[in-house]
Amino acid sequence: MYSKEHVSELGEFLKECRAQLSPRTVGLPESGAPRRVPGLRREEVARLAGISTHSYARLEQGRAPVSRPTLTALVRVLHLDDDQRDHLFELAATGEREPRRRPAQKVHPRLRRILDELTATPALVLGRQLDILAWNALAAALLTDFDQVPEKKRNYARLLFTDPAFRELYLDWRTNARICVAHLRLEAARHPGDPGLAALVGELSVADADFRLWWAGRQMTGLRMGTKRLRHPLVGDLTLDWDSLTCTADPAQKLVTATAAPGSPSHDGLLFLASWTADPHTPAGDATA
Repeated sequence: MYSKEHVSELGEFLKECRAQLSPRTVGLPESGAPRRVPGLRREEVARLAGISTHSYARLEQGRAPVSRPTLTALVRVLHLDDDQRDHLFELAATGEREPRRRPAQKVHPRLRRILDELTATPALVLGRQLDILAWNALAAALLTDFDQVPEKKRNYARLLFTDPAFRELYLDWRTNARICVAHLRLEAARHPGDPGLAALVGELSVADADFRLWWAGRQMTGLRMGTKRLRHPLVGDLTLDWDSLTCTADPAQKLVTATAAPGSPSHDGLLFLASWTADPHTPAGDATA
């Protein structure tokens, strides 16, 4: 059995994906006649995937189990990228799961040690729902003083959507904000009905019209880390390469770092911030502080 939430999410996601394609995109002839729906029809997707129209319709309605070969065929037919593929497979997972609040995450000791060693590189540890579990001094100097944020409010998406100063840092705010929405949507697919995530999504939906629109849109933005442009009040504009490393001991925690090309103005800016915040008696922070 599918959970009710999965039925809706899976069907809407498939509809959204086929609406983005044209017959020409998938090699079908176009008759020129008006189409009642945007993108591909159900019968066209079914034919290309090698299943009956009836079976595909039941799949969109959540009334039929989905085999792995069928999912793989749909990935090909709908031209899904890696993130969309992962999302489809998560939504197609079967079995009722009881909504329950999961234990609060604490930064893993190994990541804590790495943070303590990183003095010239901004770094923070993000949890499964983008909760900020830990950070080093340079990350606080670059982004915000996380110690001043109540522990239960230390969430990257919440800050990005609701904190005006945090939001103003990002010259490419919309791109970063949509990546956050995509991450939370994948988390919702993995853990449908999670009370903590539901509360966060509800809060951000009320607080921000863009979040509300993007959450309802069901489009998947690539989750890969990349270049971000910031306008820092002390050192000016910075172009930084952000990378995410998954903790092998706890894959639900990721170490996120920011670097700049040596000799670049952005690298000089980070070095200035590092010297400005240098204090051998000040350890990196975490959610237990």
